Amino acid sequence: MTLAAASTSHRDLLPPPTRRGLSRVEAAAYIGVGASKFDALVTDGRMPKPKKIDGRRVWDVRSLDRFFDALPGGDDSDHNPWDE
Repeated sequence: MTLAAASTSHRDLLPPPTRRGLSRVEAAAYIGVGASKFDALVTDGRMPKPKKIDGRRVWDVRSLDRFFDALPGGDDSDHNPWDE
């Protein structure tokens, strides 16, 4: 296995979701983190709690987008004044 292959995980290869409700693993992949990190983000309030549908936990893509947008490091975080 090459270094490039080792650094690429399945979540890096997932297409964008085509439905609104995502499972825990899908929601984690959607925002680009692993499931355990996603759990920590939900616990500390940086990601939304799931909706419950007949005992199943489902994350709303729109809620994930809102919470993700609220994370620090917006569009200007990569701005370097020395590049001007």
